[in-house]
Amino acid sequence: MKIIGKWMGIALLVLPTLFATNIMAQDSKKPTLEDLLPGGETYRFAENLYGVQWWGDTCIKPGIDSLLAINPKTGKEVLLVTREKINRALEQEKLGKLRHLSQVSLPWADKMQILISLPGTYAVYDWEADKIISQRDFPKESANKDYHIASGNVAYTIKNNLFVNGTAVTSEPDGIVCGQSVHRNEFGISKGTYWSPKGDLLAFYRMDESMVTQYPLVDITARVGELNNVRYPMAGMTSHKVTIGIYNPETQKTIYLNAGDPTDRYFTNISWAPDAKSLYLIELNRDQNHAELWQYNAETGERICCCYEEEHPKYVEPQHPIIFLPWDNGKFIYQSQRDGYNHLYLFDIDVKSDVYKKNTTVGSTCTERTWMKQLTSGNWLVQDVLGFDEKKKEIIFTATKESPLQSNLYKVNVNNGKITPLDNGKGVHRGTLSATGSYLIDTWSSPEVPRSINLMSTQNGKSINLLTAKDPFEGFTMPSIEVGTIKAADGVTDLYYRLVKPADFDPAKKYPAIIYVYGGPHAQMVTGGWQNSARGWDIYMAGKGYIMFTLDNRGSENRGLEFENVTFRNLGIEEGKDQVKGAEFLKSLPYVDANRIGVHGWSFGGHMTTALMLRYPEIFKVGVAGGPVIDWSYYEIMYGERYMDTPQSNPEGYKNGNLKNLAGNLKGHLLLIHDDHDDTCVPQHTLSFIKACVDARTYPDLFIYPGHKHNVMGRDRVHLHEKITRYFEDNLSRKAR
Repeated sequence: MKIIGKWMGIALLVLPTLFATNIMAQDSKKPTLEDLLPGGETYRFAENLYGVQWWGDTCIKPGIDSLLAINPKTGKEVLLVTREKINRALEQEKLGKLRHLSQVSLPWADKMQILISLPGTYAVYDWEADKIISQRDFPKESANKDYHIASGNVAYTIKNNLFVNGTAVTSEPDGIVCGQSVHRNEFGISKGTYWSPKGDLLAFYRMDESMVTQYPLVDITARVGELNNVRYPMAGMTSHKVTIGIYNPETQKTIYLNAGDPTDRYFTNISWAPDAKSLYLIELNRDQNHAELWQYNAETGERICCCYEEEHPKYVEPQHPIIFLPWDNGKFIYQSQRDGYNHLYLFDIDVKSDVYKKNTTVGSTCTERTWMKQLTSGNWLVQDVLGFDEKKKEIIFTATKESPLQSNLYKVNVNNGKITPLDNGKGVHRGTLSATGSYLIDTWSSPEVPRSINLMSTQNGKSINLLTAKDPFEGFTMPSIEVGTIKAADGVTDLYYRLVKPADFDPAKKYPAIIYVYGGPHAQMVTGGWQNSARGWDIYMAGKGYIMFTLDNRGSENRGLEFENVTFRNLGIEEGKDQVKGAEFLKSLPYVDANRIGVHGWSFGGHMTTALMLRYPEIFKVGVAGGPVIDWSYYEIMYGERYMDTPQSNPEGYKNGNLKNLAGNLKGHLLLIHDDHDDTCVPQHTLSFIKACVDARTYPDLFIYPGHKHNVMGRDRVHLHEKITRYFEDNLSRKAR
């Protein structure tokens, strides 16, 4: 076991040893749930600069009453305009007032203009002319608004139909949705409209879900409960059908891509060619094991060519649209896990090649039809492409190259493949690139640094600090946090854990321990960021005398394809074995009471919590499962079938993952919490499990949060965590029977 990080409250750092916590902490206080949770009356969080952005290569720092321009070379600040001045111009047009300036934007690098989003209006204010120079109105009930900077066109939806500049693009009946995100937000999809570079064409999704089974949710706020149906395609059942339209605002005509029968197919990662003559997208079969990158004629909707194919016996999961090089309209960047980790590949659409098939070491089969070269490689992954330095022919990106716990900034030269680190090599970074790619707004944190915001040159690495946040819990008694590794159940793979100990930790005592678990794909619980990503509830429970433990098992994020897909067709099984290794590690610690180990998690973590309580009742004594998946056949198609295939093709896997079959194994105390309007993990999961427990004569507990969806947000979030805390206090603490 290797300890690779440790954090304690700033008030304790002056001590010569991390364990001598009582000397200065005696007069300080422990944070409460109100201090630690969003929605709490005294919620404390790291200071931030909201709305910091680029205006070309000039940094803009909005405040309550002023917009400041910062020279990234010198750090010198200049006042651009005041809120008072902007509000006078808004009032002249009867557009209301702004309370602050943190949500305005300056998207035009060569213009002294501000884009202001108001209820029912996008307004453009010119601070040199001191007036509103244009506005684009839309109904206040609009959703999914998409304003195009160059053209001033705005797309939006009203209910299930799409509009552009006040004109109805579609007129579909209930059951057909246009201009919104499709495929239940999988495959990197987060919206439903895509403007061409000049904003003269709009690609959009049209989703026919009229054939999808409706799932009944009940609104109890009405005197007589009202039925709210949602279209919910469960694994193995009929899915929706998606097509892609292209609308021309000038002619008000729409064409649809001729992609063939959309049944049991997914269309994702839409992107425009720079000349807008072509539209690119990735097509995926329902089995999600064969992806194709297709080019379409944007005028006729006809296919032009298939540029690239990728297959894998488990699954292929495209997450990123292609990105064309700004200095070469024929070359684009494609991201793929074909070699085991997500990396960057450079394609040249203008250079055709013989069809070339390649089998990779991780089981992928790739078919290339154009010239291609790999730009990044290694046992680390690219997380995000931030943009380009056109002059230097460089791509700026974030990656886990330094450590799986970190996210750092790099650049790679397209011509020679040289990779250069850009940041300080610590913690978790996210960057916003300036117009030319010469500068970054680098926002980062580490276990000891809550937040630091800096202007950084991508050429020489020099930086100017805009903010270094203080510890928001300075003066409080805070726990210690350790990070280390243990071996997975395979005996080979290193897994990262986080251990949170009470501030007054006494190694001679025996403490109850709680494992907080998620465990599913696309999530990482332990990072090199602030407090190693410890949750507010973890801090709170450590303050109440618990050892808090979290382990990122195989199947979780940022460790590569084989680390993730080891769980294929058997979700919850290998993950559970790894969590047991974590419990065994806890039991080996002399200060952990091996008879008082609990577990808590939400969503996939709710599944894990319930599964661990049922499969390993001799280890886990108390569990709280929030929004749990109980039966994978009740879960939605896109996510569920990627990792489990269908119930028809994988009956054994679905049987093994169905926790209703294990209801008779319950021995400890298990509380299930579910939201009555959960349209992600529908209430049927929890209710059917309760029925199975009744049949098996076992006795879980149940709590419902009315009016919430797949999590409990706002003020009720404090109530949720107080409820969870009381359950562990009643059943796992020294006071428990």
